[in-house]
Amino acid sequence: MGIPDLVAFAGHRVHVCRYREAGVLLRWLGRDLRGQVVVDVAGGDGYWAGQASRRGARAVSIDLARAKMARGSRLRLPPALVEGDALRLPVRDASVDKVMSICAIEHFDDGAAALGEMSRVLKPGGELVLSADCLSRRAEWPALFEAHSRRYDVRRTYTHECLAELLAQSGMDIREYTYQFRGRGAERGYLMLSAHGGRAGFNAAAPLIPVVWLSDTHRPDDRGSIVLVRARKRDS
Repeated sequence: MGIPDLVAFAGHRVHVCRYREAGVLLRWLGRDLRGQVVVDVAGGDGYWAGQASRRGARAVSIDLARAKMARGSRLRLPPALVEGDALRLPVRDASVDKVMSICAIEHFDDGAAALGEMSRVLKPGGELVLSADCLSRRAEWPALFEAHSRRYDVRRTYTHECLAELLAQSGMDIREYTYQFRGRGAERGYLMLSAHGGRAGFNAAAPLIPVVWLSDTHRPDDRGSIVLVRARKRDS
């Protein structure tokens, strides 16, 4: 493993949110992806698309951030890296088996249009796995939420219910969903890390992963900081 791979590993996996979040989405994608085309929308440096490649997929990461893509090109086993807009994906209709998107839709100007594009490129019966900011208790800490939104350019937050409505409009149905950082304390901690610690704070808090996981197991799975959904495109 070279230095670019070590840096990417530390940035993506040594992270109090992303480790579990991406792990669930990859589990939903499946362990054996041989012969399948997987597209990661707003995939940055392509690290997580690269994990799909390791499972046999023909993986493509699409993003507009050239600097991130340049870093991704130096990984030992990079996926295909394509410059493109999530609202106008440079992909043919019904040509993709699975789409992944990790905490990206909340940054888009038009989340509904992005979901429509993801549905467009999927084959009938294809699956979408994505995560998004929910921050269900954000009204309790408006200053923290404002700082979070400003730092990360968050345009909108999502629940599984509103995602279900938007996906249905694009011919997709949610098969399952889950939340992370479900408890009140966990949500506040998430916002505090974001507002005051930023990316370095999320990385430094990685040892808390098992604590957050244990807390989540004792809370109802209907609210939290991050929502994850798995959806399927209708056959008709």
